[in-house]
Amino acid sequence: MRLRILTYNIHKGFSIGNRRFVLGQMRDRIAETGADLVLLQEVLGQHDHHAGSVKDWPDRPQWEFLADSAWPHHAYGRNAIYAHGHHGNAILSKRAFAEWENIDISTNGLIRRGLLHGVIRREDGPPLHVICLHLDLHGAGRAQQVAMLCERVRQAVPADAPLVVAGDLNDWGGGAGLAIERGLGAIEAFKHLHGRHARSFPAWLPLLSLDRIYVRGLRPISAECLTGAGWRSLSDHGALLAEFDV
Repeated sequence: MRLRILTYNIHKGFSIGNRRFVLGQMRDRIAETGADLVLLQEVLGQHDHHAGSVKDWPDRPQWEFLADSAWPHHAYGRNAIYAHGHHGNAILSKRAFAEWENIDISTNGLIRRGLLHGVIRREDGPPLHVICLHLDLHGAGRAQQVAMLCERVRQAVPADAPLVVAGDLNDWGGGAGLAIERGLGAIEAFKHLHGRHARSFPAWLPLLSLDRIYVRGLRPISAECLTGAGWRSLSDHGALLAEFDV
């Protein structure tokens, strides 16, 4: 079985500096990748102010708009909640979920973070466990969140089940990534194939390696960071796309 996975911080559907609303263009670019699974961060589920003022604002949550007809199955984890709306992480899938759960991994009262854990049905083997997350900006918070991630996997993911952990790690120094590799026995797709993590931020001049796809029980075949024409004018992050043998 071949599996194409995309992870993308969509910056709530706005371009760098919030100058333009580009969710429609994002949908086109994401669909062109042909990904089987799409893991999204900074997804708006509701925003009453934007709904009344932003041109082309969709009449449904952003994850449903992006899924369209290409990904009939989706899960959304509401993390940050405010008076006029909420945002969080989402998983879009071509295959059905057996179940999914959103787990609060916030380390302070100011910035809310979640771990969205979906279990995808497979006819030809154990279910595929997929975890989408967006880690803290501060190293101490990231370390706590990686510990929570590893504990979740130990409790809820069988050792023989294929596992995907992907998202925006904000891992400036690389410590969170190493902790995931050691704690889960996982490999990062781009690093495994190219010897280093993909530079994905900022999309218009990628310098920092923030976005990752870690796997266990899958073999990376290809990995690329999408920051070229058609992508760099959208979110402040580049998207990371990888293909695997399961």
